[in-house]
Amino acid sequence: MSIRRLRSNPKTLGDVNLVTEELKNLYHKRLLPIEKYYSFHHFHSPCYEDAEFDNKPMVLVMGQYSTGKTTFIRYLIEQDFPGSRVGPEPTTDCFTALMYGEMEGIIPGNALTVDPKKPFRNLDPFGNAFLNRFQCVQMPNQVLESVSIIDTPGILTAAKRKLSRGYDFPAVLRWFAERVDRIILLFDAHKLEFSDELTRAFGALCGYEDKLRVVLNKADRVDSQQLMRVYGALMWSLGKVFRTPEILRVYIGSFWSEPRQKCDHYQLIELEEEDLLADIRNLPSNAAVRKLNDLVKRARLVRAHAHIISYLKQEMPTLFCKESKKHNLIYQLPVIFTKIQQHHLVPAGDFPDCTKMQEKLLGQDFSKFKTLKPSLMASLDKLLTTDIANLVPLLQQQELRKKSLPSVLDGEFLGTFRPEHFKRDPFKELKKEDESSETDLDEWSLEKYKPKYDEIFYNLSPNGGKLSGTKVKEWMTTTLLPNSVLAHIWRLSDIDGDGMLDNEEFALAVHLIEGKLEGHWLPRELPSHLVPPSKRLSTASDQDRLRFRPKTAINHGAEWEHGGMHSNPVVDILGLRLCSCRGPWPRSSNRQNDSPVLAISSQCKTRSAAAENPAALRKTQLGAASIPVLTGVLKLGSVEEQPY
Repeated sequence: MSIRRLRSNPKTLGDVNLVTEELKNLYHKRLLPIEKYYSFHHFHSPCYEDAEFDNKPMVLVMGQYSTGKTTFIRYLIEQDFPGSRVGPEPTTDCFTALMYGEMEGIIPGNALTVDPKKPFRNLDPFGNAFLNRFQCVQMPNQVLESVSIIDTPGILTAAKRKLSRGYDFPAVLRWFAERVDRIILLFDAHKLEFSDELTRAFGALCGYEDKLRVVLNKADRVDSQQLMRVYGALMWSLGKVFRTPEILRVYIGSFWSEPRQKCDHYQLIELEEEDLLADIRNLPSNAAVRKLNDLVKRARLVRAHAHIISYLKQEMPTLFCKESKKHNLIYQLPVIFTKIQQHHLVPAGDFPDCTKMQEKLLGQDFSKFKTLKPSLMASLDKLLTTDIANLVPLLQQQELRKKSLPSVLDGEFLGTFRPEHFKRDPFKELKKEDESSETDLDEWSLEKYKPKYDEIFYNLSPNGGKLSGTKVKEWMTTTLLPNSVLAHIWRLSDIDGDGMLDNEEFALAVHLIEGKLEGHWLPRELPSHLVPPSKRLSTASDQDRLRFRPKTAINHGAEWEHGGMHSNPVVDILGLRLCSCRGPWPRSSNRQNDSPVLAISSQCKTRSAAAENPAALRKTQLGAASIPVLTGVLKLGSVEEQPY
C-alpha cells in the first residue's frame, strides 16, 4: 500500500468522524433551537451548515501585499495553482479557496454559495461585491486531501488607504477566522508597516488569537543585526494591537523553494520553519478538538445572548415610551452586562463586544424579543455540562491513537507517517553513525552519463561503497536549497531505505538537485526511468524493498510554459514534461564540465575558505546554476550520445 493511502484507511478516520457526527447532532438538537428562538443570527454569525462540520481543516493565509502569501502556499503544495500571481505589486485581488478535487478547475463565488457540499453557503449575505472576488480552485493535490488553504488579497498599506474594496473586508476575515483551524499572518522583513486596514484586520481576529501564527518572512534577505531590530519592532507593534498578557509566537523563515541566501541565522530559519510546518502538519489529527472547542465557545456566547435579550424584553414598557426606553437600555448596556454576570453567574468573557452589540440593537424591535424559556436553557446547560463531557473519552482515545490519525502527507509535509525505513532521513533526525558499521555494496558498472557525479561521490570519501547520511547532508546543504526540499530529494534518492547513498543513489540525488537549481518542480514519485538499474529488481524475500519500490512514471501535468510559447515536449532529468522555449533548446559549448554541482563539489573541498567568504560561494553557485541542465538537446527533441 502506498504511503499516501494511509489517510484513506477507515480505521484511522473512525475517531475523527465519530466525534464530528456527535458534535453535529448536538448542535442541531441542543444549540440551534435556542439560536433561532433568541434571533442569535441577527446579532452574530449565521448558523452552522453540515458542511462546516464535515469539511477538512482550513488554513487562512493573510498579510499585506507582497509579503509572500501566494508563494507560501506554492511552497506548501509544491506546485502552481490556477489564478495565482506573484509580484511586488498587489497581485492577488480575490479570496481563493484551494481544495481537493479529482479534476482541476475554478468554481466562482456565486456557485459556491449554493453548493451544499462546500462550507461557504453563509457567505451569501456579503453580496456580489464580495462573491465576484471569491473563487474555489480544485486540484488533485495530495496536500489538499488533508487540508484546505484560503489565499487572501493583500492588506492595503497606508499609501492606499483611500481605496475601497466594495465589501466589508474585516467582516469577511472574521467570518473565515471563526471557521478555519489556523491563521497564518505573514510580514515582510523588508517593509514592516502597520496600516489602518491592517489594524482593522487585527480587530476582526480578536477572540481567535489561539488560531493565529505570525510569520516574519524573507528573513534570509537581512543580516542578523537587522533581523533582531525587525523582530523587536514587530513584537512591539503586535503588543499594542493584541492587548493580552500572553506573547504571540513569531516564526522566522523564508518560505519558498529557491536557494536561500547564506546568512548567520540560516540554521535558525530552518528550525523555525520546521516548527511551523509541524504545527500545520498536525491540523488533521486535531480537527475534532478544534470543532469541539468552537462549539463550546459558541454555546457560551448563545447563553449570554439569551440572558441579554430576555433582560431587555423584561425592561420594556407595555404601552408608552417604548422608543425612549429602548435608547436608554442601549445606553446602559454595560451596566446590564454587569447585572447579568452577578445574577446568573455568567462569566464576563462569554459576553459579546458591548459596542458592536449596541450598534446591532439600534435596528431591532425590542417588542419581538423573547423572555427566558426554561426548557431551552436547561437543554443548553445539559450540552455544556453532560453532553460535551461524554465526548471527552472519545477525544482521549483519539489522543492515544494520534500516530495512526491522518496528517498532511505530501509536499513539504511528506514524512509524518512513513514506514520505518523512511524514518532514517538525515534531514529529520540525523544521528551520528559509526562509519565502520556501514556495509559493503557491490559497485555497479557506471553508466556513460554519470562520470561527473561519481567524481563528486568519491571525493566525499565513501566507506564501503556508500556515503553516510551525515556526509551527504553536509554536501547537500552547500547548495543553499531549503532543508525541506533537500529532505524530499533524500527520500527520492534513498531507494533501499538504509539511511545511506551508494554511487547510483548519489548520482540520482545530484540529478534532482540540478533540476531544482534550474527552477523545475520535483517529482512526487520517482519515475521508473530514473530508478538505478540495481534497484529495479527485488527478490521475493526482500519484502520492504518490494513493497516500497518506486512506482511507474507519472505525468504530473507539468507542461512548462516559458514566455507563453509551446513546442514539442521533451523529457527532463526529473521525468517531467517541459514545454518549451522560444527557440532551440539551449546547448552548452563545453560538454565536459557544465554541471552546476561540479562547482558545488569544488567548494566542499575547501569548506573553511567558503565559510570565510560566503559571498564568493553564493556567487559561484548561482553562476553554476545558470548552466543548462539538459545539454545537447536538439531543436527536434533528440538527445546526443555525448556524456550528460
